[in-house]
Amino acid sequence: MANTNEITHGFSILASNNLTKHTLVSPSKQTISFNSDVDITHYDEDESSSTVSDCESSVSGPVVHPPTPFSNGLISLQEGDKVYDLISRRLISGLGVLGAQAKIVSIHRNSFSGVMGRAKIQSFQIFAKAVAQKCGGDANVKYAWYGGTKDEICKIIEHGFGYCGKPNNDGMYGCGVYLSPDDSPLECVKNSAIDREGMRYLLLCRVILGKQEVVRPGSDQFHPSTGEFESGVDNLQVPKKYILWSTNMNTHILPEYIISLKAPSSMKGFGRVQDSLRAPTSPWMPFPILISALSKFLPPPTVALMSKYYRDHKGKKVSRHELIQRVRQIAGDQLLIAVIKSYRAKQL
Repeated sequence: MANTNEITHGFSILASNNLTKHTLVSPSKQTISFNSDVDITHYDEDESSSTVSDCESSVSGPVVHPPTPFSNGLISLQEGDKVYDLISRRLISGLGVLGAQAKIVSIHRNSFSGVMGRAKIQSFQIFAKAVAQKCGGDANVKYAWYGGTKDEICKIIEHGFGYCGKPNNDGMYGCGVYLSPDDSPLECVKNSAIDREGMRYLLLCRVILGKQEVVRPGSDQFHPSTGEFESGVDNLQVPKKYILWSTNMNTHILPEYIISLKAPSSMKGFGRVQDSLRAPTSPWMPFPILISALSKFLPPPTVALMSKYYRDHKGKKVSRHELIQRVRQIAGDQLLIAVIKSYRAKQL
């Protein structure tokens, strides 16, 4: 396995995922990697060539479309650019059936220009090296998506992530920044706000995950539970959420690309079509009995959160469908199906 190495004008870090190899180098000598084990080289200011590797193919040569500044520190990538096309394909494929109705309008790269921009790069490098040493040589650096408004994302690029109370999504997994794995952007798109032009905005970030710990829904955690862990995750085997704690959000997250896209204004139902299991519904088992049964397997804060959602449903604050989806998200289909089957067997 490759090690983290310094280079003269930038840095090299290890990105480790599990699927097909996709690697790119941008005009500023930036390599991005989706689901691969590769060395990643960043921001050599003296380089002007572009090299791209997608699976086993590679292309080298001058930049066809010179980048145009979008705003302070942002450079527009053009359709046809290898980096643009790879990010576009990754996002659209990750959206599943929604991808056919989504259109990427623009992609901008964070140039990390100026003294402070270079300092952010160097800071990320230092922490990646430190976490790698702590975790036996692998900092577990990956790409992840973050959804927000255009104003919020521009402020993140300029100032970094801010924190004021719990996240907009009820702080279900504690106090921190929630990101989605690079192969699962749907949740970020669903949570992103639509502006007057019908646009949604995503950040593609590099994140230092280190050793992850499972965080249960309803947690009020805001830092690693012990020095052994670096970040949180909803599910170690099939992660849908990375939780970067508020204490690490501006050292362990490097926002690199802004993606502007158009997608259907109503996202309801798109998550369901990708589920392989049938959704448990309340006619199978009354919700109060279901919650009582689940309390035998789940920690009290998680049960309290489900009870809150049930009260919200009774008070007509959330729909029945939303209640079912939240309970599924909290408990997981495997546990729900087992509990419901057990209940139905006792009724026979």
